[in-house]
Amino acid sequence: MQKKLFSKKDMLKLQNILKESKKTITCAESCTGGLVASLITKISGSSEIFNGSLVSYSNEIKHKELNVSYDTLNKFGAVSIETVSEMLDGVLDKFNADYAIAISGVAGPNGGTKDKPVGTVVIGISSKSSKKKIKIFRFKGDRETIQKKAAETSLKKISKFIKKTLDN
Repeated sequence: MQKKLFSKKDMLKLQNILKESKKTITCAESCTGGLVASLITKISGSSEIFNGSLVSYSNEIKHKELNVSYDTLNKFGAVSIETVSEMLDGVLDKFNADYAIAISGVAGPNGGTKDKPVGTVVIGISSKSSKKKIKIFRFKGDRETIQKKAAETSLKKISKFIKKTLDN
């Protein structure tokens, strides 16, 4: 069994930082299907830092609920830095949160292409007041492994991001 990238202990630290600074977090998930939200809400008291999230699996929901433009989706695809950037904007606005995670990817085993093979996941993190950080990852493994790696990686990245922004 592989070591977790983001443990329950890490989640407790993240939630304590958010509680102490009176900040909230939200997420817009596609290929992880709500796994990030599930990991956040496994901890009792998470309602103090988490108002909600959105699983925007289809392009239609990305457009209707997060205001991702059809132009962006058609030109760059759902699994793109551009789409994830618009997902971040949409979810921060929708849930009036201080910090956000957005994830879109190809968890497999189907759906991969030459340019975006199975395991391609775009993870974005942002705050209302800071610059976005969006990166493309290539995870290996089966569907469940890719989803777990994507969710845990996003939480690890947002945790570092929040600590950095609060220290400044």
